[in-house]
Amino acid sequence: MTTRTATIADIRIGAGAPLALIAGPCVIESHDHTLKLADAIRRVCREVNVPLIFKASFDKANRSSIKSFRGPGLEEGLKTLAAVREKLGLPVLSDIHEVAQAAPAGNVLDCVQVPAFLCRQTDLLVAAAQTDRCVNVKKGQFMSPEEMSNVADKLREAGCDNFLMTERGTFFGYNRLVNDMTAIPRMQAYAPVVFDATHSCQQPGGAGTQSAGQRQFIPTLAAAAVAAGADVLFMEVHDDPDHAKSDPATVFPLGQLSGLLSRLRQLDALRG
Repeated sequence: MTTRTATIADIRIGAGAPLALIAGPCVIESHDHTLKLADAIRRVCREVNVPLIFKASFDKANRSSIKSFRGPGLEEGLKTLAAVREKLGLPVLSDIHEVAQAAPAGNVLDCVQVPAFLCRQTDLLVAAAQTDRCVNVKKGQFMSPEEMSNVADKLREAGCDNFLMTERGTFFGYNRLVNDMTAIPRMQAYAPVVFDATHSCQQPGGAGTQSAGQRQFIPTLAAAAVAAGADVLFMEVHDDPDHAKSDPATVFPLGQLSGLLSRLRQLDALRG
């Protein structure tokens, strides 16, 4: 269990805090759908007593195909996330891909996320740090846990001590991801650690124009990560997974969320 802490809105993470959840659709599909899904996930999390940070991307800049759905873009996407925050009282998280997106995103988001492919980009990390929001950096599939110490140094040098790191698999390329659960305690030397249970089941580019995946293994990996000491679970959740506009092979079914979270809370309690 990490001795370091982070805070997203009023949710404390790490150092003995209960397991938290970052969840939402892969991408904002529409304003109304996002609010409806956020409310449904909120209800589930209240029932099982798991703190929720709502996640949705306003732009999926890293897609397999140029024809893939990317989302509404920065301006409209942030309006939707602001509505989730104001109407439902949920802290919100989204990812940025360019330095220019950091400041406007920081005006709305409670946590600014740096994608795995961009986790070494110094200017982007500095811009995220300067938003004065919590920062979540996903570990690149091409990096060891120990290399993330350099990411931590960049954030702290830029004035940010409130950050998380996310494990989402390794073995970059060849349509395959493999998880090394020792990465969780190893990265906890630098920050509280999030485990991305849905992207870890991806087969990147495995469907040609989009990623394939093995959704059936999400509960197995999530349980293993909680047992390994993960501070937060990251899951992309959808009410109609097979028709999701992004990552349909790995978004988790909303109808199964309550049961999975109940089991994970029991496992988290066993860790003491």
